[in-house]
Amino acid sequence: MSYTLEDIARLAGVSRSTVSRVVNNHPNVRPAVRERVWEVIHQVGYQPHAAARSLATNRTNVIGLVIPEAVSTLFTDPFFSLLIRGITDGCYARNYHLMLALFSTPAQEEDLYNRLLRSRYLDGVVLASTRLDDPLVGRLLSDGIPFVSIGRHPDPRVSYVDVDNVAGARMAVDHLIRLGHTRIGTITGPLNMSAGADRLEGYKQALQAHHIPVDEQLIVEGDFTEGGGLASMARLLSLDPRPTAVFVASDTMAMGALRAVRQAGLRVPQDISLIGYDDVPQAAFLDPPLSTVRQPIQRLGETAAHVLVDLITHGQDHAQRLVLMPELVLRQTTARL
Repeated sequence: MSYTLEDIARLAGVSRSTVSRVVNNHPNVRPAVRERVWEVIHQVGYQPHAAARSLATNRTNVIGLVIPEAVSTLFTDPFFSLLIRGITDGCYARNYHLMLALFSTPAQEEDLYNRLLRSRYLDGVVLASTRLDDPLVGRLLSDGIPFVSIGRHPDPRVSYVDVDNVAGARMAVDHLIRLGHTRIGTITGPLNMSAGADRLEGYKQALQAHHIPVDEQLIVEGDFTEGGGLASMARLLSLDPRPTAVFVASDTMAMGALRAVRQAGLRVPQDISLIGYDDVPQAAFLDPPLSTVRQPIQRLGETAAHVLVDLITHGQDHAQRLVLMPELVLRQTTARL
């Protein structure tokens, strides 16, 4: 059976115009009514006519997730699969569809921008894993395209959703200090990304709070990949004296760091303590299971999707900035000195 707006209105006990407002994401509908209408729509399998709806609202109900990462990195880092799942859930809850947009060269970025964004094929964009100086941010702002950054951005006009990375890094390093470690190294993320810079800042703040000098030799910049973690850990292990503990700014890099420790004939945590960041599912199944800082990755993605749909639907006079809190997860890769 093919259902009409009138059928949905009758089943939901509302007017046809109310159903139309719900389908078109109009703000003037009470949440309880909106939920009841969508429940009926999903029960009967009603599909609004996409082309007609787009003409009526000047929207496509499609948002893009833009990740300027190499495809190989994207699909080998478990962080991104959790993030995409969260964004997808957020889109589904608001009757939006998600398009994944990847590029790895400036030419590909230019093509993506012209075909999908400037043409308004997408209603808005979620940006993830972008550099602080990425020119894409300025273009989106000047063209008035709604977007949300996953990760802090210094421009006051940019809406973002992030985790308190400074606080999370401090938690990790404070824990190592409480275990008696004072020669603590860190493998940072890329320092031209907010997550990398903020986690390094948290590392430094923890040391300074305990009156431990910051030794630049103990800071090695990584790239959020397992291979980068392995190479960075090898550099730290070559120091004399080597660190007794290392804070690694992502679990994926920590997996590489763990391999480097073993290749050097050392043991975790007996010879060196390791603590990561993210708490991806694999962290609990490493040998030994990884102590880490948990950030709510799926909730990060879901929240970003909701914020973006709100920006598309209502517009905003000022940027929205939501910061979620991380938590410390202690397993078996850290031990008392």
